[in-house]
Amino acid sequence: MKEVKRSKKPWIYYYGIVLVVLMLFNLLVTPRILSAQVSEVDYGVFLQMAKEHELSQVQVTDNEIVFADQSDPVKYYKTGRMEDPFLVDRLQDAGITQYGSPIVEQMSPLAEFLVTWILPVILFAALGQFMMKKANQKLLQNGGLGGAMSFGKSNAKVYVQSTNGIRFADVAGEDEAKELLAEIVDYLHQPEKYASIGATIPKGALLVGPPGTGKTLLAKAVAGEAQVPFFSISGSEFVEMFVGAGAAKVRDLFKQANEKAPCIVFIDEIDTIGKKRDSGGVTGGNDEREQTLNQLLTEMDGFDARKGVIILAATNRPDSLDPALLRPGRFDRRIPVELPDLKGREDILKVHAKKVRMDESVDLAAIAKVAAGASGAELANIINEAALRAVRSGRSTVYQNDLEESVEVVIAGYQKKNAILSDHEKRIVAYHETGHALVAALQSHSAPVTKITIIPRTSGALGYTMQVEQDDHNLMSREELENKIATLTGGRVAEDLIFHSITTGASNDIEQATKLARAMIARYGMADDIGMVALETVSNQYLGGDASLACSAETASLVDQKVIALVKKQYQKAEDLLRANMSALNALSQYLYEHETITGEEFMGLLKDMGVKV
Repeated sequence: MKEVKRSKKPWIYYYGIVLVVLMLFNLLVTPRILSAQVSEVDYGVFLQMAKEHELSQVQVTDNEIVFADQSDPVKYYKTGRMEDPFLVDRLQDAGITQYGSPIVEQMSPLAEFLVTWILPVILFAALGQFMMKKANQKLLQNGGLGGAMSFGKSNAKVYVQSTNGIRFADVAGEDEAKELLAEIVDYLHQPEKYASIGATIPKGALLVGPPGTGKTLLAKAVAGEAQVPFFSISGSEFVEMFVGAGAAKVRDLFKQANEKAPCIVFIDEIDTIGKKRDSGGVTGGNDEREQTLNQLLTEMDGFDARKGVIILAATNRPDSLDPALLRPGRFDRRIPVELPDLKGREDILKVHAKKVRMDESVDLAAIAKVAAGASGAELANIINEAALRAVRSGRSTVYQNDLEESVEVVIAGYQKKNAILSDHEKRIVAYHETGHALVAALQSHSAPVTKITIIPRTSGALGYTMQVEQDDHNLMSREELENKIATLTGGRVAEDLIFHSITTGASNDIEQATKLARAMIARYGMADDIGMVALETVSNQYLGGDASLACSAETASLVDQKVIALVKKQYQKAEDLLRANMSALNALSQYLYEHETITGEEFMGLLKDMGVKV
């Protein structure tokens, strides 16, 4: 939709214009008013021009001689008065008979002061008074505070209805969210249908989900479908250093919304002002943020939803919001905007691929499988990175390998062209990554290996092994989680078996294995002697899912022991698998060392040729 641009030129903009005009006035006009342009020359030039009869006028004073030539336009000169007893004779010989009257009119000192100083100051002050008066009138008309500083303005971006705005068709992968929001659109189109049965549309809808899933895009799509004005503002824009300024902005926002009803008001990152209020803080709940929240709650209670003002808000921290904000009558509906599934990822890729010239052989379904867990924003970035790669390669179309490489760029970063490993380090990395892949292939209930590489990446990884599930996987059994831990330990096991030493290359594997083992015991209830007891709580599930133990010190110590025992058990399983297939480990590592990258098909083909049963 088209954004309505508000005039926000500051007063200094107009002051600058006047200042430039005054400078030009002083530069171009004032010198002409004060005096004609007079060039200073030496006495010899005057004598030479008199001798050659080039003088037209002469003014002789006690200290200087001012004279003009015969050119058109006339040029004026001046020189110092010398003791010359033949001066009068020289002037008469040159045809000058009058040399006492002034030939250049000079402005009086008082007039010069008025023109160069007093007049600019008067003009400058008059403009300031005019602009101040206009600004105060505008603030009063818009419901501001009436002063020179616009603390009460909401600064919301206003988008008006447009035929080429964002629609639901432009938002892919979020069918459930679109279905819930379509009801709001239908109400704005046909309010009488709901009024006839006595139903009222929810006053507000809260969009929750991870970053990059399209919450803001969905809100704009609702306004685009409904063809109504759309107010967009971020929660951080309400936060001010002056107490009461945020509350004034909330009042102004709802006042504008009521005037333009039916319309949609969208507050992004509402957790900035909607956090839970402190029940026993030192401030007593009387700070600027809480005043802003209280005003928001009051405004949502005060306006009539039947006028067609719908409040949409987005957040990726719903657990931090104040309960009063989430009760029925305020944000009645909570709409999850989750990471897209396999079909959703494919649909999102198709939407963004329409803007890019794709080769006919491109298989977006395969890219959607590889990009498991990617958000809509990341999928859009994958398409763009593929297009940029095609341009760098001098091609006009995007190929499949461009998309595959762009997935790796988003996941692991760009290839580091200046990171050259020594021969010994390269062999260690080759065995490390082969250990991961071989342990994964030798276990059942493990995701297939699709790529192994030892090319360093900008994320810091010296290599990685990619596994991709064939279908969406929402539930994981204890056996699958244990196999995943064993696969994570496979790299360190391979290093120890071959080189009889260990390196820092397994740091990320250790972190992931420990985190997974702790979740199995403390969150998933997969420890037999502990059972179905939740010992770990998760906060910010959409922002990384930080976990913390909520138990006694003795129980925490027991959990630590269980975690260590579980990881050790899977480490031993990985070691047994690799010891039983040492020839395959050596052959695959050598092949990876030479080729640097192995695809999943090549990997499975090599295992089959070696007679390894997988």
